Amino acid sequence: MQALVRFVVSLALLLPLPAAADSILETLLPKVTAAELVAGAEGFGPLREDAPAVPVLKGGETVGWAFITSDFVSTTGYSGKPIHTMVAVDKDARIIGVKLLKHSEPIVLIGIPQAKIDALAASYVGVDLVAEAKSGGTSHDLDIISGATVTVMVIDDSIVRAGLKAARAMGLGGLAPETASTGPAFEVNPDATAAQDWRALEGDGTLRRLSLDVGQVNAAFAALGDPRATARALTEPPETTFIEMQAALVSHPAIAKVILGEGEAANLGNWLQPGENAIIIVGRGIYSFKGSGYVRGGIFDRIVLIQDDVSVRFHDKMHKRVVGVAAPGAPEFTEADLFKIPADVGFDPTKPFRIQLLVQREVGPIEKLYTTFDLGYQLPEKYLRPVAVPVAAEDTGPAEAVAAQEETAAQQALWKRIWQDKQVEIAITAGMLAVLTLVFFFQGFATRNERRFWWFRMGYLTVTLVFLGWYANAQLSVVNLMALFGALISGFSWQAFLLDPLTFILWFSVAASLIFWGRGAYCGWLCPFGALQELTNQIARKLRIPQWTLPWGLHERLWPIKYMIFLGLFGVSLMSIEQAEHLAEVEPFKTAIVLKFVRAWPFVAYALALLAAGLFVERFYCRYLCPLGAALAIPARMRMFDWLKRYKECGNPCQTCAIECPVQSIHPTGEINPNECIDCLHCQVLYQSKTKCPVVIKKLKRRETAAASPARNISGHPNSPKPQPAE
Repeated sequence: MQALVRFVVSLALLLPLPAAADSILETLLPKVTAAELVAGAEGFGPLREDAPAVPVLKGGETVGWAFITSDFVSTTGYSGKPIHTMVAVDKDARIIGVKLLKHSEPIVLIGIPQAKIDALAASYVGVDLVAEAKSGGTSHDLDIISGATVTVMVIDDSIVRAGLKAARAMGLGGLAPETASTGPAFEVNPDATAAQDWRALEGDGTLRRLSLDVGQVNAAFAALGDPRATARALTEPPETTFIEMQAALVSHPAIAKVILGEGEAANLGNWLQPGENAIIIVGRGIYSFKGSGYVRGGIFDRIVLIQDDVSVRFHDKMHKRVVGVAAPGAPEFTEADLFKIPADVGFDPTKPFRIQLLVQREVGPIEKLYTTFDLGYQLPEKYLRPVAVPVAAEDTGPAEAVAAQEETAAQQALWKRIWQDKQVEIAITAGMLAVLTLVFFFQGFATRNERRFWWFRMGYLTVTLVFLGWYANAQLSVVNLMALFGALISGFSWQAFLLDPLTFILWFSVAASLIFWGRGAYCGWLCPFGALQELTNQIARKLRIPQWTLPWGLHERLWPIKYMIFLGLFGVSLMSIEQAEHLAEVEPFKTAIVLKFVRAWPFVAYALALLAAGLFVERFYCRYLCPLGAALAIPARMRMFDWLKRYKECGNPCQTCAIECPVQSIHPTGEINPNECIDCLHCQVLYQSKTKCPVVIKKLKRRETAAASPARNISGHPNSPKPQPAE
């Protein structure tokens, strides 16, 4: 999985920051009243000179400062455009108001009740940005709205990061303003040497320690004020070691060689990619810093690395066990582990950071209380060397260069976090694509048994509908294509597409399948709404609902409708991508798949009407109305191979495949129209059928005749040789 993520990282392009002189606040401020942002507020004051923010006035006094997130961070939504959110923060750096002002996310937000969006925004009121700064942005809960996962994470990222930057810029809550030094900075000196024994490493700060005894832990839980925690205090003697945990930054080669030994240090160098860092954590005592949660969920939930606004939670793929510590004089530890820090999270090995240890105590059958302890770390100066901060360009100073690098790292960290959180979904999707690829490459074997193949197809479509569609919301849309086109003409960036891993992977697979097989690989197998149509039609057949086959002439005149719809949407998108995305509601995907029919009744009625039509005419929507299918069909003739096997008798005189094709993509003359074919492989089942295909039946009869001829000759054919008398 890490290899896949690294591959995607290699594709990502950097997004430029908006010009500092442009204040989005000045443009959007007239569109909102102070009372809409903060209850009881009467108005806004003048724009500050030192930051794009205005005072929020109540009773003639300033109760807070309002700003637009996109003035401070350039995080973009799924549309590739920023989501403009107004936030108000009081003098203590606590959020007192949030309002979503402008976005270009209709694919996510159309159909979701406004009340849900308002509730999401309201949930940030009360968030303490000082606590966020200390925790690395992890001290608040994230509420996900079904169907809007990506947008919610983008909103969350922009509110918290912009809030921290604004609070620092205005000095709220005691947060220090961010300043970029124009003097020398520091970098890790790989030529520095390390002390050669454990005690010396502890003495010069190369190793840092957190030591807790049972008495300290009991006192910490007692301070929480919950009598249940005190009642369940640890019973060991107070001086018993609860945990002794030590850490070191072993991505420095000299430290790695001393602590790990020459061989393990070399292996560590192969494990880390350029820009990545690693720490070693060792521990002993009655409490484990690893716990067992990582075995079940793949994440180490008891430790987190925090540096300023950066927080890194370690997953099993970022972890390696250490067999033994090589440094002379090292104590015996029960746990020793390496943890990788990714290159794109914004971690700076030259700056201080801390390892936060989470300690839990059960206070009920399923309830626990938590407290935290910090192990602080700063790489000693002897491992550093000064370096001048380079100027990014002639018109860009060091401060702007550093800010741009930090913003880029934060944006990459956001979509990287999304990919890490969806590792299971990514693995299942990759497995589905692998199975489908094997079926296409070995279609002769796969379609040999008609009944088995039917059950396989129904099972696959069920997984597509339930997992890709209703669970993962990985339904591709023509809106994706319009967003891609808009990005190409306005400044392309990979970030907007990387925010949704499954959609990115599916589009990548669609691009590949168009070269090999045409559009059918997606439309016939991986489209959740297409799967829903086919499954409901199969149920209708079992219920003996009559099936209608449209006359070929009418069918041939109806299928261009979807091309006209697509071209119309594309034309509108040239003038207004937002309007085109609204008109793309001709697709019922959001209603039936993303929102699972929980929507306003006109949308539900439209989707149900299309499904009802599909009960009588299989895949009615796919055949005649789907603009996405039309968009994919246009390059379908570019495919490299004709995989579907045909006999010369197909179409003349045999019409079996043409009659039984579920979407009537086979002409009466026998040709398969690649623009309409969904690669269901039913024609390949018929190609080998011993009961339906006239060509196969004729071949079998010839073989039977040939096999019977010798037996007939022996038993009495006129030309059979007469038996010779015995001598």
